[in-house]
Amino acid sequence: MKFLTALVLLLALQPCVPAVQVKKAKQKTSAPPSKAKLESAGRGTIVCIDPGHPSEIASGRNVQNGTNETHVAWSVAVHLRDALEAKGYEVVLTKSAEDELVRNKDRALVANRARAALMIRLHCDASQERGYAVYYPDRQGRAKDGSVGPTQDVIEGSRRAAEAIHASMNEGLKGALEDNGVRTDNETKVGREQGGALTGSIFSDVPVVTIEMVVLSNLEDAEFIKAEAGQRRMALAIAEGVARFVGPATPVSSRKND
Repeated sequence: MKFLTALVLLLALQPCVPAVQVKKAKQKTSAPPSKAKLESAGRGTIVCIDPGHPSEIASGRNVQNGTNETHVAWSVAVHLRDALEAKGYEVVLTKSAEDELVRNKDRALVANRARAALMIRLHCDASQERGYAVYYPDRQGRAKDGSVGPTQDVIEGSRRAAEAIHASMNEGLKGALEDNGVRTDNETKVGREQGGALTGSIFSDVPVVTIEMVVLSNLEDAEFIKAEAGQRRMALAIAEGVARFVGPATPVSSRKND
């Protein structure tokens, strides 16, 4: 009798073991997604465009050879936005109108909040040279408020982005503009004053490049970039460089909600 009672109890207990194991397994696989995954779910590849000026440093409205830096940067930014969207990227602009004043730190924060794959800053130079150059941060700098940046990861990503964009600009603008190569933020006046990085680079959490598209004080450069055909050609060359660095765009419809 004791033997039968023990056997019945043993058989009754056996089904409970796998039931507990299955429950634990379900709990493990249904863990909530991370905050980063929730924020990125359903979003495509984002590129941030920063049309230079006006900022706290300069207005960019000084007329040179019939145009000004603020207008040129905005015009090319619009063409670049269209070219990138045609490739499937999502685009965020740091300002909503040509003459909107945005501080350089805030421009970087726009790209950070968007969690952009790349931030492109568009400017025009004034020097004895002519042509374009692509700048990136190769070291940390210190802003006036004491902030230090960017990180080493941003520095490395920015270098690769600058090289990719420069290569595409070299191909797309050959015969139209002089190629002044890839340079560092430290080679700019503001960059040197801040230890080697521009303000937009110091506060950037994403790879960032600054493109001096033309030397606006040079008549030939100004004539090129004033023409809509020149603006489109510049934008297409930069867009090809973005694709070279970022890779194919991931559209919203193909993203999985993890």
